[in-house]
Amino acid sequence: MADVTRRLHLRHLRGAPTSWVSHTVGGKTKRAGTGLSFWYRPLTAVLSEVPVDDRELPLLFHARTEDFADVTVQATVTYRFSEPAAAAGRLDFSIDPYRGRWKGQPLDQVATLLAELAQQPALDLLARLPLAEALTTGIAPVRQSVADALAADPRLTETGVTVVSARVVAIRPEPDLERALQTPTREQVQQEADRATYARRANAVQQERAIAENELQSKIELARREQQLVEQRGANTRRGAELDADAQLVTARGETERQLVAARGEAERQEVAATAAADRARLMAAAEADADRVRDEARAAGARAVGLAEAEAETARLAAYRDVDPAVLQALALKELAGHVPDINELTVTPDILAKLVGRLG
Repeated sequence: MADVTRRLHLRHLRGAPTSWVSHTVGGKTKRAGTGLSFWYRPLTAVLSEVPVDDRELPLLFHARTEDFADVTVQATVTYRFSEPAAAAGRLDFSIDPYRGRWKGQPLDQVATLLAELAQQPALDLLARLPLAEALTTGIAPVRQSVADALAADPRLTETGVTVVSARVVAIRPEPDLERALQTPTREQVQQEADRATYARRANAVQQERAIAENELQSKIELARREQQLVEQRGANTRRGAELDADAQLVTARGETERQLVAARGEAERQEVAATAAADRARLMAAAEADADRVRDEARAAGARAVGLAEAEAETARLAAYRDVDPAVLQALALKELAGHVPDINELTVTPDILAKLVGRLG
């Protein structure tokens, strides 16, 4: 918008390079053009400002296809005011001389005109196309029809509006219908994704199998080397044991020979000692035998003399007892017996025993 400043009863307008400004006083144009800067009296001045830069107009409207499907068309129209004087004469681009603002909404009028002119050819074209064709190949025909309709419309030419370009961004159906249409593609993409997933899994399985085989081969090679190591260790141990056994055998043989020599010497010494001891024992045994024989003979002679003396004494005693009375013999026997009987503290003599004893004695 124009920049309006106040100085006393005058106003100063400073335009922009992209704005066409017209200053009219008393029905006569005093100045018109872009990038103007001038003083004016607000009570007598009539000002108009028309933008001459490119303007973008987004459009969003609904249409119906041949198969009665509702679609939404999203488009953009780029336009400019190529003849700002004609636009100022057909539309209200006048500005307030005190504030520098438009009194009306001229750009909204232009936008409404462009939207109506762009929608009509798009609606006519989409009404002759089925939904699938409209969604796949309908953007280019719709864009061309809209561009042709806007370029050939006389009202835009009379208004001084030039359409730079017309673009159709998208043609989209209702969300439910769009999801339904996307289902086959989604399923196909999902199938491709599943196929890729299965292929990746199969490849992964093959790689894992190859890795497992390599690991197994490594384990087998490691086990084989461990077996060789164990066998080598066993051979080394066996060789060490054989060497130790040979050394121990040599040591044992030397020790055995040494012990054998020592045993032979000890045996010979013991044999000599045994022979000497046997001779000494034989001599002592012979001496003791002679001494025992002498003692036995002396003992036998003494025993024979004692026996003869005792026999003679017993014969004399028997001869002395041969003429003695039996009662006296019994008394002597009792006396002999009493000498061998242990001590008797108390003795009880009954009449029966005393009567028998007296009877025997009488």
